[in-house]
This record gives sequence, structure tokens and C-alpha cells, in this order.
Amino acid sequence: MDSISFSIFEKSLSGMQFKHPEILYALLLLVIPIIVHLFQLRRFQKEAFTNVAFLKSVIIQTRKSSQIKKWLTLLTRLGLLACIIIAFAQPFSTKNQNLDTQLEHVIYLDNSFSMQAKGNKGPLLKRAIQELITSIDNEQEIQLFTNDHTYRNTSLSAIKNELIDLDYSANQLDYEAVLIKGKQLFSKSTNAVKNLTLISDFQEKSQELSVPTDSLIRVNLVQLQPESIQNISLDSAYINTSNATNINLEVRVQRPELTRKDLSISLFENERLIAKTTVSDANNNAQFTLPANQKLNGKIVINDESLQFDNTLFFNINTPQKIKVLSINASDDNFLSRIYTAEEFTYESVALEQLNFNLITDQNLIILNEITSISIALQNALQDFTANGGYLLIIPSETITTNTYNQALKQTNLQIGDLRTTTKNITSINYEHPLLKNVFEERVRNFQYPRVQQHYGLQSRETPILSFEDGRPFLVQSQQVFLFSAALNTQNSNFSNSQLIVPVLYNIGKQSLQLPRLYYTIGQTNQFDINATLGADEILSLKTPEENFIPQQQSLSNKVSVTTSDLPMKAATFEIVNNNELLEHISFNYPRQESLLRYQSLNTIENVQLETSIPQLFASIKNDTNNNALWKWFVIFALAFLVIEMLILKYFK
Repeated sequence: MDSISFSIFEKSLSGMQFKHPEILYALLLLVIPIIVHLFQLRRFQKEAFTNVAFLKSVIIQTRKSSQIKKWLTLLTRLGLLACIIIAFAQPFSTKNQNLDTQLEHVIYLDNSFSMQAKGNKGPLLKRAIQELITSIDNEQEIQLFTNDHTYRNTSLSAIKNELIDLDYSANQLDYEAVLIKGKQLFSKSTNAVKNLTLISDFQEKSQELSVPTDSLIRVNLVQLQPESIQNISLDSAYINTSNATNINLEVRVQRPELTRKDLSISLFENERLIAKTTVSDANNNAQFTLPANQKLNGKIVINDESLQFDNTLFFNINTPQKIKVLSINASDDNFLSRIYTAEEFTYESVALEQLNFNLITDQNLIILNEITSISIALQNALQDFTANGGYLLIIPSETITTNTYNQALKQTNLQIGDLRTTTKNITSINYEHPLLKNVFEERVRNFQYPRVQQHYGLQSRETPILSFEDGRPFLVQSQQVFLFSAALNTQNSNFSNSQLIVPVLYNIGKQSLQLPRLYYTIGQTNQFDINATLGADEILSLKTPEENFIPQQQSLSNKVSVTTSDLPMKAATFEIVNNNELLEHISFNYPRQESLLRYQSLNTIENVQLETSIPQLFASIKNDTNNNALWKWFVIFALAFLVIEMLILKYFK
């Protein structure tokens, strides 16, 4: 054997174990040839004969040589027998200390959209699947999970076709969720080698990958890298301006500096091309002019060879539906009628004395405009109204009957206190409140503060929308009720002439019936209202030719409130259907976070094993867990001892 082979054998021998250690008791039989040999070497009494005296010196030399030869023969035979016995005991070396150690594989295969990027051998996900199939024994039991599927106690041969057909997912698990789910798929055995393997491109996320120390689980990371990180995507679309005849649809494109060139953008109605424009080198926005008050199921498309999921943006413009607003007045409502215009609202004004209670259930928003007292009948009607999804805006007068107001507010977290006659400025705006979020392009710090002469102290556990300079609430919301703490007539306040009045009251009206937007994002919790009344056994469903599902929904007296979260799975424009009757359309798009190809560096992560490729990883795991059989070495040594013995018998004189 050469020096390299002997070195390998020596290392293997240092950790040697036996599959059948009981056979080693046969080594005790080696004492038999030793006894026989000693018996043959016993001393005999010598008798001298005169006729052979001249041979004395020759006999002494021959006897010594014979004894050495017999000792060498004995040693070779002992070595031969010992090697044969040890070979039958099947010795092996392994890094595992326990012979019964089992190997458990849990594999996370990232099938998020960023895995569409092309590597040197094709799309990252498809190449990863091929390498998995060729790197792991097809019959070996594994646990494998993706962002939206889990395969338990299976083998690659059983799920091979499903993996080959695996589609990309808009849902992307965060790293902490991947580690938690992966560890849950292992057995509870402490006598197993557990390998958790994460195969991904490891995009940057809000929370970076961090692996806690775990002595029972080895975490392996394989980072797949694309050839190019230049990607162009359709970021968003929104209505920039509108008038009686046209609306301007603004489309924003996101692209790296290195890809700044003229880009063609196409606008489709369903599958029919209706417009085309170009984004120039110096601009990332494009505009389309569309006719107002016209229904449109649109699709914006660009051509980019990198990621494909963000090359299409679905949107829809439904037939405009007007929000119904009823103002019950005891004061001037001119400022209300100027805000709730006929283009978007059906505004109706009525004096308290002339109120027809049958009008209430058909409204989306009811405004109590400085009425002095709320009768019990009106209290009950308003409580039923808000319980069925309606919105209520209360503007008190300076001379209210407080207990009737508080009785009407008993289902909320609001109560009205004493009237205060100190003049106060309205100085604080809660920009994070849903009513005002994304309304202002920037936070206004210095503006002409509106003021009030008299106001009521409000008892509320809610965060105010607008506040006075001392932090007390001027406008607050609880559930579906909005409450001002002061009258808005011009004698008491100049708020109706301030720059805040329009966005505040307009958004209260829009919130009372949340009509579907241009589009929603898949994977987020989305809420919208459908202006429809359902029968007892009727239910809304969302469908396309490829997908059909029933969303979470609540049927109210004058609308249906719909919530979507996990569904749909595919970006498209869906029909909203009630018993095969088409009501409206709604569009969903994939989230755009993965469009930015930014990747986490894994070199600084502790408690992990980094590998550059899937075949290399599983070859390393196999090498670490395989038993290195040593019996063949002992067969070789047995043959070597046999050859040595034959040489001794033949050539040793």
C-alpha cells in the first residue's frame, strides 16, 4: 500500500466500530496455534553418537534457523486468522457515535417570484428542482416545504412531477417563519442527524436571516445567484386628474439606472390593445387619457426579459356608483352640499322636523348637523343604522341636550361633557389615522390654524383625528361614528372655511362606502364594499376562468362588506358574481417587493453551513453520515499475510 492509502486507513481505524462485534470472541481461538507451536518446540533429551559427532556444528545452525522460521510462520498465520475474524466482524468508521443514528432531511425550497431570475443554467427555481432530483436518493424519506405547499414524509420519486410543475408564489415566508416551520417538521427523536436545508436567493427583507444556536439541528444554506440583477417593473398606477370628460391614468415604472432607455408601455382592455406610449430615458412615468364615466377592465404591459411577474398590472374602472349621504339639519348645510357633490354623492338634506325615518336605512352616511336633541326614536334608528354598517357624523350645536346625545353614543367609546367657552386653535393632525393617511404629500407644520369659540369636553379612549393645542380632541372616531366637539357654524368656528374641511368630510363620505379601488395587492388584507342587497341564501363569489373562490363577507342592510387576505392566488381582474349575476369587477396584482433584486450576504451568519451548490451540499452530507467499511482492508491484510507465509516457507532456508 502506498503512503496515501495507509494514511486513509489509519484515520479510519482511529474511529473504528464493528457491525458484528460478537464475532471478535473468535480471536480467543488464536491461542490454539500458539499452544501447538510451543508443543512442537519442546525440548528433547540429546544422545551423542560417535559416528555423527562430526555433524554437530551443522545441526546447531539448522536448529536455530528452523526455530526462527517457525516463529515467523506462527506470526503470519496469527495475523492471517486475526484479519479473517475481524473482516467477518465487519469493521467500519463513521463520524456518528451511535450506530442507530438516522438521517432526517427537511428542505425549504423558495418558490417566490424572485426565483424567476435566470442563473447560468436557466431560471433559479427550475434549476434547483433538477439538482434536487439528481442529488438525493429518490427513495429517501424527506420533508419538503415551499412558500405555499408542504410535503410530509415523502420521497422525491413520489413528488417529482409536482416539483417539476411547481409554480411561483406571491406569498413569501419571512426567514423566522421558515426556521420555525422547518424545525417543526423534524421528528422528536434525539438520536438522529437532522439537516435543515434552505434553498433560496435570500433576498433582503425587513428582518435579516439570523439562526439561533441548536445542537440538534444543522442548518445548511444554499444561495442561488442570478446572472443579472437589472429588472424593470410596473410599480403602480393611479388616477392623477379627472374632469367631466376624461381621466388621466398615471403609470409608474421602476427601473435601475443601468436600464434607463426608452420603454414601450401598452394598455389593453381585456385582450384588445387600446393605447401605447413610451417612457423616455429621463422619466419613469407614463400617462394614458381615458374617457370618464366609462367602465374599463384594463391591463398595462411592458416587455422585460428579467422577472416576468411584474411586467403586467391589472386594473379596472367600474361604473361609477354614488354614495348616499343624508344630512339632518338644524343649521346651515351649505358647506356640506359643496363637498358632497352630485358627481360622486347622492346628497339629501332634510330638517329634523321633516325627517322620514324610512330614508335612514337606505343611506351610507348620516350627518346630524347641529340638532339640539336626539329623540329616542331617532336614537334607536341610528343605532340600528350603524349596527348594519352605516356611518354617522355628529356635529353638535352649542345648546345640546347632553344626555340625549350620550344615550345615542352609548354603543361607542365616546361621551360628551360640559360646554367650554375658551377659544381654542385646532393645531394637531393625526396623519396616521386611516381617514387622513396618504392624503397629504407632506406633513404641514405651519398653517393658518382654524379655531372655535366654544367646544365640549369629550370623554374618549380613541386617538383623536384632529386636536386642539392642549391635546384635547376636536374630531374623533369610534367604530362607525365620527364626532366633532364643537359646532361648525361660522359664528362659532372658521373650520368650515379652512383647508382641512374638504379632505376630512370628503374622506368620511368615501369611507362610508368603500368602493373597490383601481386594484388591490395579493397577500394583503383588503376590504371593500359592494353596493348590493343580498337575500337570505345568497352569497358573493369572485371568479375568473382559472380561479373561483368565496371571500369573507358580511351582508348588511344596504351593502356587502368583503374582505380578502390569502386569496386570490393569481393576479387578474375578477368578476364579482351573485347567483351568476355580474355585479362588478375587481383587480388584484402581485406585490412588488421582490422586483428589487437585492440580496443578503450570508458570510456573517453564524450557526450555519454555507454551500455554493445543491449537489455539493448533499455530497457533503452524505460523506459526513456514511459508514466507511473497513472489512476489505482486513481481507487485503489477510492475503498479504498468506503471501508472506508462502514466501517464508519457500525461500527462508
